[in-house]
Amino acid sequence: MESSPKPVNPHKPLVGVVGVCAAGKSTLITGLTSLGVRTRHIAQEHSYVKDMWKRITNPDFLIFLDATHSTTIARRHLNWNEDEWAEEQRRLRHARGHADLLIETDNLTPEEVLSQVVIFLKKAGYFQE
Repeated sequence: MESSPKPVNPHKPLVGVVGVCAAGKSTLITGLTSLGVRTRHIAQEHSYVKDMWKRITNPDFLIFLDATHSTTIARRHLNWNEDEWAEEQRRLRHARGHADLLIETDNLTPEEVLSQVVIFLKKAGYFQE
């Protein structure tokens, strides 16, 4: 029997999720939201403003998801070259440097990524009432 998603408490700390295209951000956010975690997708990879993640969202926890160029192409059939992928990496440098948790998602399932984030948030006291 499937359990229904937990309601998101607007008073809980905000978890921001940032990273390269096809690293698993949307999938992670869906999983976290179903657990009642207050999340926000941060599209920093599309911004030339290095700290846009902080200006717009300023999350309590910043989760950075990364993937290699070859993985992003395999996952999403993106038509981009390594220079374009490297440009996203450059745009994300500031967020990566300020991330509370960085996960290389290349060899992980979505469930494993979610599990790593949940373990991190539990240790950080996120789920304490």
